[in-house]
Amino acid sequence: MNRQPSNLALEADANRQQVITDEQARFFLDNGFLVIRNVLRGKELRLLQEQTLQMVEKGLAGQTDDRDYLYRIRANGEKVYWRTEYVIDKSEAAKVLLGHPFILHTVDKLQGPHFIPTWDSLVVKAPNNAAAVPWHRDALLPEGCKDPRPIFNVDFYLDDADESSCLWVIPGSQHWESAEADERCSRPGFTTGDAVPVPMKAGDVILHNIQLLHGSPEGEGNALRRTVYYEFRPGEIETAYGPHTLEYLPIKQRILLDCINRRRQSGYTEEEQAFEYRPTGAFAPSREDEAPASYRIPHESYWRK
Repeated sequence: MNRQPSNLALEADANRQQVITDEQARFFLDNGFLVIRNVLRGKELRLLQEQTLQMVEKGLAGQTDDRDYLYRIRANGEKVYWRTEYVIDKSEAAKVLLGHPFILHTVDKLQGPHFIPTWDSLVVKAPNNAAAVPWHRDALLPEGCKDPRPIFNVDFYLDDADESSCLWVIPGSQHWESAEADERCSRPGFTTGDAVPVPMKAGDVILHNIQLLHGSPEGEGNALRRTVYYEFRPGEIETAYGPHTLEYLPIKQRILLDCINRRRQSGYTEEEQAFEYRPTGAFAPSREDEAPASYRIPHESYWRK
């Protein structure tokens, strides 16, 4: 069966549009991923690179006592730094990034106005010291969920990624049944015969569905590759199925509103029209002006029983 997307060149460009088009949205829904070029530019990209570099240096130093810093095992048995969780808590530029209007307009288009930001992470491939990411799905849809709106990650690339270290995806695999996906992920090695690479430039973004099969090779000889991941979920799905409790939603809404306001005041986004986050009804925030007590909201404190 041909798994290739019908038009690999169908990409969005944040320099030329304010939100993805209907055609681009359909490509994403059909194939499970979409590339958006030129989302981060100038001072914003530089600040994100500078501030995440501090995290990378801490991770490479082996700060294993910090539970937000995660490590993987390479094929040779070596433990290597891989990931830092709760990046919004650790970086002012990452807070400002959450308020990016192109991205939020796109999330609104795909999920509706009641969307909730959930996970925020920094994933790293260190130069000559990176582990492969095996084929996987980020998560499964909640059991019983028939809501057609996608749950997805927004992957912000802070460095170039060529075919030696970039993300590889299997187009359309978000639609596969679990048995087919499990069989594909169980194959030995990082095989790519049914996959496509997604090379990126610093400042580009990939949207990818949480059920899309994806991964990346070890990238021997690779340069530094940092990617910030923000996941978004429709509030209706979170309310009905979780995985978080209902108390989680207004906390994350307050963080989102604060980050949108921080973006307005950042000093490097003056030419933008700020995104207006205005969920309604039961999802309307009750205390929009209240500052978040924290930007690190541990998932395990809000899991449903």
